[in-house]
Amino acid sequence: MENIQESEVIQPERQAINWGLGSFLTAFHLAAVAALFMWNWQAIVCAVVLYWIAGSLGIGMGYHRLITHRGYKVPKALEYFLVLCGSLALQGGPIEWTTTHRIHHAHTDRSGDPHTPRDGRLWSHVGWILRGTAQNHEAHVIARYAPDLSKDRFYVWLSRYYPVPLICLAVVLLFVGGWGVMMWSVFLRVTLGLQATWLVNSATHLWGTKRFETGEDSRNSWWVAMLTFGEGWHNNHHAYPTSARHGLKWYEIDFNWWGIRVLQLLGLAKSVKLASLPRLVDPAS
Repeated sequence: MENIQESEVIQPERQAINWGLGSFLTAFHLAAVAALFMWNWQAIVCAVVLYWIAGSLGIGMGYHRLITHRGYKVPKALEYFLVLCGSLALQGGPIEWTTTHRIHHAHTDRSGDPHTPRDGRLWSHVGWILRGTAQNHEAHVIARYAPDLSKDRFYVWLSRYYPVPLICLAVVLLFVGGWGVMMWSVFLRVTLGLQATWLVNSATHLWGTKRFETGEDSRNSWWVAMLTFGEGWHNNHHAYPTSARHGLKWYEIDFNWWGIRVLQLLGLAKSVKLASLPRLVDPAS
């Protein structure tokens, strides 16, 4: 799925502001601020655990390294579980998310990239969601970039109803833990997760170090990696997109890789793809 022909470039369309989505995101962010005044230790612990479940197990290990790049394989039931965890991040359905990311890799920082900072820093962070295609692709685009997932009934269902798991979780948390736990574990946690993922689109194409010459602007950012469980080693990732490991040096902390490694040691992760390293710009970096 990495080899998309140049003739298949899809232009990021700047449309009128999606006021419905904008209002929803604004409300979510305001609720996240309100959650700060409703804190208790139970709420903090629950939010942290769910931040890891949705961000690491779900987005990093599931949406990104597993179904988008097929950097490793797991039993189908475990694959579905990881992707279901990803839906709790409220970043779109798995088919749309995968389509967007595969387009990004096919046309990184060139015409057709849905969220390159070359079209504007704010655009790369959130503008592409408010005025671009975001996670709402037409059928022919999905057929081109994610034909594997669009044939899977579970992914078709989850992509259509991806907010449902989070809504169900919110109801359970409200009844079990009260308003504080629900507000922290849903609104604050999701908002922080969205901002962290958006930083991978914006910050890691603007600031950081460049170990590999990849022909585009991807950078390694330690602080984005800390916020995203390892997704901030973005230059490493663009050099070897299918590698299940993004932190290639001992000091490049990559929780998502450690999670995959645990699955591998348990015999659950197979065909784990890793990067060879002949393409260093600076071998000492």
